[in-house]
Amino acid sequence: MAFVSHVDSNLLLRYHSVREQLQFLYAPINPDRDTLEEFSMTDAERLVKEQEVLAKMEPLLNQANFNSLSEEALAYALVVHHPHDEVQVTVNLDQYEYMRFWALGQRIGPLRVMTTLPVQKRGFFDKTRIPSDRRYFKRVVVAARVKNAYLMLKCFKDIPLEGLEQLLPAVKVRTSILYRTLLNMMLIVSGLAVFVNVGMVVLSDLKIGTTTLLIFFAALMAFRASKAFGQRRNVHSLELVHMLYYRSTSNNAELLDAIALRAQEEHAKEVILAQSFLLQLHHHHYHQHPLQEDIAPEIVEQLKKEVQTWLLSHSELDITFCAERACQHLRELGVGVSPIAPTHTV
Repeated sequence: MAFVSHVDSNLLLRYHSVREQLQFLYAPINPDRDTLEEFSMTDAERLVKEQEVLAKMEPLLNQANFNSLSEEALAYALVVHHPHDEVQVTVNLDQYEYMRFWALGQRIGPLRVMTTLPVQKRGFFDKTRIPSDRRYFKRVVVAARVKNAYLMLKCFKDIPLEGLEQLLPAVKVRTSILYRTLLNMMLIVSGLAVFVNVGMVVLSDLKIGTTTLLIFFAALMAFRASKAFGQRRNVHSLELVHMLYYRSTSNNAELLDAIALRAQEEHAKEVILAQSFLLQLHHHHYHQHPLQEDIAPEIVEQLKKEVQTWLLSHSELDITFCAERACQHLRELGVGVSPIAPTHTV
């Protein structure tokens, strides 16, 4: 307990300072601030400030065990669309200054699809959707900026890999190829039925020319198609807004605090796990005190295996433990220099 108290008191002061520095950097560009601007910033100055904030965020996200998604992963997410995703969007990459994604907790399993519409009011081609196994992330942090706009910082939960593009600002909802094909087929069939049943009567009774009648029906079908596609886009837009609302966990300044808090918690967990397992390893294999000397590479590797095995047995998840970073944290706390004696927090 003395060691845990030592870790908590040390990290509390450290991350409180980091959080204050980060909020100080972010304050001038915070779009949610409730105070008047002391001075106006040009777009170039704002862009520089945003890059400073992102650079300060990077080590915190790393300590919080968020992984930056590679360009290959982003390219895949922007191109590939899962067949179970009814809501699809179009992204114009040229309108963005930059976009960054960090992900935490990759999982494979059923992912519930959220909708704003009751099942009985769904469209003709819709049916009750059964959650399928998807590759998704427990948390995704997005930092994106549209040109001549503001930095958007948001965190979302339970986001599939193919759905990352839906998290970006300034996207346009589009109708999927499958639905467009089905809708066009339905319009053609219904149009032909109307033309055969009504058109022949009109031709014979009103003496309207065939060309005029065909033009009239073509205009009518075009109007019906435009109205049907417009209604469908509106439904998908509502579903996208619904999904973003319920899967959003934090944004902007609130997100910065959440990242710093998670980094502090993960830091403490790593140190406590490393110290506990190092004591066990040295108790079984060494006579000297484990923390009086630098930790050998083979001990670090053994520590990594032991902790990962323990995490797997308790969580049933394959979690990677960064033993090198944990040992470095121990040295920074002074644990690698001398044994920790009972301490008293001042």
